[in-house]
Amino acid sequence: MGSRRAAAERRRTKPAVIGSVAAVVVAGAGFGAYAVYGGDAGGEDSARTKSAAAAEKVKSGPPTAAEVASAAQRFLTAWQQGDVAGAAAATDDAEAAKALLTGYAKDAHVKDATFTAGTPAGAKVPFSVKATVAYEKTSEPLAYDSALTVVRRAGDGEPRVDWHASVVHPQLRDGDRLVTGKAGDPPVKALDRDGGEITAAKYPSLGTVLDGLRDKYGKKAGGTPGIELRVVRGEKAGDGKGAQESGAGEVADKTLLELSKGTPGTLRTTLDPALQAAAEQQVDGKKGASVVLMRASTGEILAVANGGHGFNTAFLGSLAPGSTMKVVTASMLLEKDLASVNEKHPCPKYFTYGGWKFQNDDKFEIKDGTFKASFARSCNTAFISRAPELKDDDLTRQAKEVFGLSMNNWSVGVSTFDGRVPVQSKAQMAASLIGQGGVRMNPLNMASVSATVKSGSFHQPYLVAPSVDGRRLATASRTMSGSTLAALRELMSYTAAYGTAAEAMAGVGGDAGAKTGSAEVDGQEKPNGWFTAYRGDLAAAGVVQQGGHGGDTAGPIVAALLKAGG
Repeated sequence: MGSRRAAAERRRTKPAVIGSVAAVVVAGAGFGAYAVYGGDAGGEDSARTKSAAAAEKVKSGPPTAAEVASAAQRFLTAWQQGDVAGAAAATDDAEAAKALLTGYAKDAHVKDATFTAGTPAGAKVPFSVKATVAYEKTSEPLAYDSALTVVRRAGDGEPRVDWHASVVHPQLRDGDRLVTGKAGDPPVKALDRDGGEITAAKYPSLGTVLDGLRDKYGKKAGGTPGIELRVVRGEKAGDGKGAQESGAGEVADKTLLELSKGTPGTLRTTLDPALQAAAEQQVDGKKGASVVLMRASTGEILAVANGGHGFNTAFLGSLAPGSTMKVVTASMLLEKDLASVNEKHPCPKYFTYGGWKFQNDDKFEIKDGTFKASFARSCNTAFISRAPELKDDDLTRQAKEVFGLSMNNWSVGVSTFDGRVPVQSKAQMAASLIGQGGVRMNPLNMASVSATVKSGSFHQPYLVAPSVDGRRLATASRTMSGSTLAALRELMSYTAAYGTAAEAMAGVGGDAGAKTGSAEVDGQEKPNGWFTAYRGDLAAAGVVQQGGHGGDTAGPIVAALLKAGG
């Protein structure tokens, strides 16, 4: 299938091997024309005595340009010559490097590899790879770009390649490996709800989704496997930001190159072609943007798109949702009579709980305001002030019992992260009320939250109808009372019309509601911007990482999709 070949550039000319000894072709400042290491590339270390090494002064500071060039040449030359031990010794994790580099030839069946190094950018050295993948009687050229970074090794400060699996191939995550052989799963021809074929060429965001569909339905859709070079995910594979540790779903295996085609099976999805195209357009060029649009009354996913195509943040992301979580918190406070829409509710500049001093954006306060005003303006202290009257597990139970979140049992059709609302205490519990602390969500989760408010009950989102394979969708154990639901809709409607979501929702019209959010993240200059909303029978949510306020960043993306849905 064409989309499975997108990760690997296909060349029809055999890569050149210079002379009788393979050479690393290098270019750019600090590199010679060719670099060939004979014998054991790791001999430099082995020849040094322990006493001599100990006598040397430990090097510190960033590697010099000469050290970067030398370390990169040493690694690439040894790798190209098939000197796995020498290449591994040129890294800061020889054991892990040796295992993956051995598998490059033995398991992935890559041969005749040549490496062309580009101009270094500081300690980072880009390089291109040309090789051949040969398995039984089939072979195909392989070409791709990668990069390595030179660091100082702990202990002696010697310059070494900072080892990560992505050095071998950019699609690899630590713990993954490359394998060539008969594909474990036959290819899948995915169709949209109208019967049109879905390809990554047509919808770039859906490359990871197609991988997931194949992983789930390849053996069920009736196809036959081909011969492929593919990434086999390891246990450590996640989103590279700790999502796996916090409960994110598994990343699917990925095909890099087809040596012989399999016969695809056919699988229909719930995606709407026009809305998917609109979603792709909205995130185009916005690497940190992700969005999901679904039908509130059924749970059907109509569109999903990510500005960065390497990871499906929309389904698998594990991010603090910020103030969009106040929709769930507000429903709980309303049920417990700790808030009422039009009654006065405190919104001070600060509120201290559990030893933490919480404040509002720009330290604003609302004097003699109502809970509706606090929700619409997204007053943090209005929610934190109720923490002393809550049990540690109240928010966790609300998220699970009413909104179907944090149960890890959604069956969407591909792997998903179903939200995380852990039981916390003191300051962390208070922070969770405003979508910080240990709370983690993604656009799929937050679109489902708005869908639950609009429809009145939780409908698990799905991309493939349960009738296809007879699977059982997740359910919530209870619904909100009619009075609580009406109050929550009033809060979201008011926010869409007059609150922080008003600018983004201008022109959406109809029966609409929304909530904005921003989530502070350690090490980021700007917070992640969030937005969740509904209109009619449509519900959507989006995030723009490091975007700032949700109303300014994710809001226009979500609103545009709600408008496109008619």
